[in-house]
Parts: sequence; C-alpha cells; structure tokens
Amino acid sequence: MVDRLTNSTGFGLVHRLGHHGALRPAGVAVCERNDLALVTVIARRGAETALAAKIRETFSLDLPMAAYRAAAGNIAFVWAGSGQWLAIAEGETGHRCEARLRAALVGLASVANQSDGRAVLRISGPRARDTFAKGLPVDLDPAVTQPGAAIVSSIAHIGVHLWQLDAAPTYEIAVARSYTLSFWHWLEASAAEYGLTVAPE
Repeated sequence: MVDRLTNSTGFGLVHRLGHHGALRPAGVAVCERNDLALVTVIARRGAETALAAKIRETFSLDLPMAAYRAAAGNIAFVWAGSGQWLAIAEGETGHRCEARLRAALVGLASVANQSDGRAVLRISGPRARDTFAKGLPVDLDPAVTQPGAAIVSSIAHIGVHLWQLDAAPTYEIAVARSYTLSFWHWLEASAAEYGLTVAPE
C-alpha cells in the first residue's frame, strides 16, 4: 500500500543528458528546474490594488500588472493574465510556498500550489530565439521582447508560460506535466539543426 506520494521530475531529462543534433558547440542549452515551487495567485474581485500593496510590503517587489516578471530574494511573480500571477520560489517546496502565500495574502487572493502540475525548463543559447520561432507565435527579437517579459501562449498546440531572464538570452518555460513528452519532442526536433545540449540542473 502506498502511503505517500513522491515528487518526480516533469521532463526526466536525466536520460537525455549530453549533446543532441548536428552542430557543436550547441546553439541551444537546456536544463530542467526541479528546485522551484510554483503557486498560482489570483486576485479577489476589487482587491488588485490592496494585493499589490501587500506584496510590496511582504516581498519588497512591485507586482507586475502587465506581461512582466518581478523578483526579489528567492521569489518571483510572473504575470499570467489579468489579475493572475505565477509565484515561483527557488529552493522551497510547493506546499511551504503555498502556505506562506496564503498566510500573507489572506482575503486578497486565491492561492493554489501548481508544483506537481507543471514542469519548467531553462532554455538558453545563441540559437534559442531561432528555435522558439519555429513554434511560438510571438516575436522574441530583442527590439521587441526584453528581459523581464512574460508570455502566455502555445507551442505546437501546447499551452506554455514563458519568461525571459536576461539578454543572453535565457528563458524559462512552464508546461503542464501531462504535455512534457510532446513538448520535448517539439523542442528536440526544432533545435536539432543548431545542436542541443542537455545539462544537469
């Protein structure tokens, strides 16, 4: 009899470590982020201003009201739609992060742990934009999309939540765990001509 559930990685990239595709050095680098807590935060009706003030007071960051990511310390809030955010905490369990946010935002937001429902990849390299261009209907040219930008869209009919960390460029992308295999097939095929390196976390 199983008396508890054990977390598993979403993409299982440990079996795919190393070089894939044609070119060396690889133009695209990937690693899975298994050290993140993912929690949705949805503002209660009419509470967005109060919620933003509480988050500023508690976490010392400005809650993004447009398609951006804001971070301070080990936590970030990524815009996910009107009145909705994905809170991401490094080095913290989903249950602990959820409890911390529930306590801080009581009466202001609905909070739900998504850590077991989504998986996150970090994707970087000089050909990362070219790879995304094969499936993402959003212009990632640096003249249009800057570090800090957040995007809710789809790739190969798979819903994705993407945010840009820096100008390198480095991106992180969240995918529902039930679609990780399909997304990986798309990513591996799309990056093959540039070379793809899968690294440990």
